[in-house]
Amino acid sequence: MPVTAKNSATLSPAARLAGFVARYDPAVGRLVRATRAAMRRRFPTTLELVYDNYQFLAIGYSASERASDCIASLAVSPKGVALSFYYGATLPDPQHVLQGSGNQNRFIRLTSAATLSAPAVVALLRAAMAQARTPLPSTGRGRTIIKSVSARQRPRRP
Repeated sequence: MPVTAKNSATLSPAARLAGFVARYDPAVGRLVRATRAAMRRRFPTTLELVYDNYQFLAIGYSASERASDCIASLAVSPKGVALSFYYGATLPDPQHVLQGSGNQNRFIRLTSAATLSAPAVVALLRAAMAQARTPLPSTGRGRTIIKSVSARQRPRRP
């Protein structure tokens, strides 16, 4: 069922997120679902913060409800999925896998969920966890929180 303003309040966060993902090309949707499942396995106690913004669908993995506490996030566009590090410019990257040249954010384009298991990517995720201002909970189970949905959005398919 497409997510609309009428039914969005009654849907669970997981159902709303599934609706956001369904608006993308099927190949991008499969990649989002696979990478999201891999991130949930890697960070089972984190909060999953969802922002369906103008340009991207962002799914952040955080110890708190603050976006600035995100360890990493999945940034989804019609072109694909990237693993984004909010404080990526400060992460050690001896393998030079991070892309971007901004003052803060860095990212890795994901071609499959297997990319998240590459040694260089695992090292970056560990480094991001070590740098986190708010430590991840050691027990419990995370949950999905829809933080914002932009009224105006770019097309989700090319």
